[in-house]
Amino acid sequence: MSGAHRLGRTARIARLVVLCLGAAVMLAPFVWGLAASFKPAAEIWSGSLRLIPQTFHGWENYSAALSRAPFGRFLLNGLIVCAGILLFQLIFAIPCAYALSKHRFAGRTVIFGAVLVGLLIPVHVTAIPLYLGFARLGLLDSYAALIAPFTISVFGIFLFRQFFAAIPDDLIAAARVDGFSEWAIIWRVVVPASWPAITAFAIFSVTSHWNDLFWPFIVIQSTELAPPALGVVYFRRDESGVDFGPMMAATVIVTAPLVLAFLLAQRRFIDGITLSGVKG
Repeated sequence: MSGAHRLGRTARIARLVVLCLGAAVMLAPFVWGLAASFKPAAEIWSGSLRLIPQTFHGWENYSAALSRAPFGRFLLNGLIVCAGILLFQLIFAIPCAYALSKHRFAGRTVIFGAVLVGLLIPVHVTAIPLYLGFARLGLLDSYAALIAPFTISVFGIFLFRQFFAAIPDDLIAAARVDGFSEWAIIWRVVVPASWPAITAFAIFSVTSHWNDLFWPFIVIQSTELAPPALGVVYFRRDESGVDFGPMMAATVIVTAPLVLAFLLAQRRFIDGITLSGVKG
């Protein structure tokens, strides 16, 4: 075995070890939370790092979580809010990204620069003006207050613009020769070719808004409209107190749909992220 080959093999092993250690660090809180959801309170507070419970208490913890708070309603609210946000984001971001990537017009570079600047502005900066606006309109404590502020995603425009730039111009030209309108090209040619990018963006969007606590905590007062993250806060405040077993069970219930969705879509997610940087 040559020295170069041994060096390359050592580098690959080192990268694998570093990645495994990083994954272990990131997953440790989730693994501990999952294990705690099956333990009685005495084992959780014992200080032991044992993951497998000595006394299985999962049925009691999950039953308490599901009976003390309407987690079915919380999950439904999360589904409605995330689906509504994602739908409007796709409707607005895809045509904008198509125009920026496939059309030449005055001010295109300036507009794309504004998109990049928008990526730097956190949602917290606009929270107070948005709250005052929704209060004036009487839309607080409603699905509209949860969905409307996020219907336009500058990240979505940027991601799709990068992906669309890699679609051959000849394909667009051929569609125009066939008599397709620009809207038909977008929805019948570009979108079917962009499912990896759409899947990647959908995972980013749904994860962000499913876990969002900042904005719902400001605009929602009624338990009936609480999304999952806020529902866990209500559950802790009103019911569980320091009873960490049901609390961890509630957290697992809220997190499980996201994990399942990512596992089902991870291949398209990786393709979307990879291909979105092929061409600038």
